[in-house]
Amino acid sequence: MSTDNPTAKLDRILADAQRSREAGYRDKALKMYPHVCGRCAREFSGKRLSELTVHHRDHNHDNNPQDGSNWELLCLFCHDNEHSRYTDQQYFSETTAGSSGPKVTHKAFADLAALLKSKE
Repeated sequence: MSTDNPTAKLDRILADAQRSREAGYRDKALKMYPHVCGRCAREFSGKRLSELTVHHRDHNHDNNPQDGSNWELLCLFCHDNEHSRYTDQQYFSETTAGSSGPKVTHKAFADLAALLKSKE
């Protein structure tokens, strides 16, 4: 594996920057808030503190106000659940945007009356 690969070097630099940014707001959030999941109310301490994550309420990881108003501490399970719910909401709002429901193009019973009359 060559260390001269510019793409690998850039990837490493970006990953390091991301980790340091996350560590910065995570440390602040852990100092500001009690070590309790905001959804299930489980308490965390010691080694288990790593299971507590910082969730961005507006889902924008670049929005990190110093007062922590965009953060909440969630356990891994509740954090995954919250992101799944958000993803589902985004998916369903895109597929039904501007309509009262999914578009129906096939009319299954269109000729039913004619079929019933022909059987009589």
